[in-house]
Amino acid sequence: MKISPFATPIAIAGPLRKPRQMLADQTYDSHKSIHDDATAADLGLRGAPIEGPTHFSQFDPLLLALWGPAWFETGCISAHYQNMVVEGEEVRAFVEQPAPDARFVRIWAEKKDGTPVLKGTASVGAPLADDPPTEIEQRIANLRPSAQLVINRDLAVGQKGAVSPEHVRMGFDQHMGEHYPFTLNDKLRVITEPCPWYTAEDGAGSPWGRPIVPTEMVSVLLGTTMGQAGFRGRGPAIGLFAGQQIRYLQGPIFVDHPYELEREIIALSESAKTESVWVRTRVYDAKTRALVAEMILNHATLKASYEPYEREARELGRVPAGGAA
Repeated sequence: MKISPFATPIAIAGPLRKPRQMLADQTYDSHKSIHDDATAADLGLRGAPIEGPTHFSQFDPLLLALWGPAWFETGCISAHYQNMVVEGEEVRAFVEQPAPDARFVRIWAEKKDGTPVLKGTASVGAPLADDPPTEIEQRIANLRPSAQLVINRDLAVGQKGAVSPEHVRMGFDQHMGEHYPFTLNDKLRVITEPCPWYTAEDGAGSPWGRPIVPTEMVSVLLGTTMGQAGFRGRGPAIGLFAGQQIRYLQGPIFVDHPYELEREIIALSESAKTESVWVRTRVYDAKTRALVAEMILNHATLKASYEPYEREARELGRVPAGGAA
């Protein structure tokens, strides 16, 4: 890479894409999610939002171009979701042009009109003590302890999943359940960035000799059994993903391979409009017990969607806190 005398930041940009909505039939605790048009309308939204990790697919080709196959082996994508995207809107992914041999970059995504979709970081390689914090690590470090939770008052930092380990796998035609009512093949037919490494037909040609799970679908794999963890706040209420980090430690994640999951609540927080549960999910190879990946998810619940919120807050003598979730 040539050395430039300019300090002007340069970014690598992908093409504009129209991500597809796959969660119209998603249910949580027997009620529709925010990804249902009618539910979204009841919350005053102009349409059902596309789930945040869907946008991770647009970063995979950019980060593969920077770091090669190591991206799927030891890469980390960490993002704070800023604005919702509805089907039909166009989104472009951006990656900061790294310095030579750099293993950490800033990333962001925007709609066609410049509206921010997400911002975050990406990195590659085993984490080191002197690495800069990822987007999610920085946000957790900046959280203010909250003693004012209403919806999530029954949960605690350090709480482990009720079922441990949870057993998961993702075959090509395996329906992923009520949280993710589609199959991997369904996703591959509409994914924004098709890749032969993801497919049954050509996956053997990947650097690992078998098909791999796209980064956005790692979130689906780990979310399929999340109900088993028992991390339920008061409800019914509507939640959404406010931020997320996926780190490969000994990746990739392979199609139709057994994995075991262990979950832990690592933070609880609230903003003016939401209460958040921050959960770390560790992914182990079920055959070798090697730790192959982990995800940190900020699952935020909309206070306004929990009908008795104001009454219960008063009964608890609690005043809702402001600040970022």
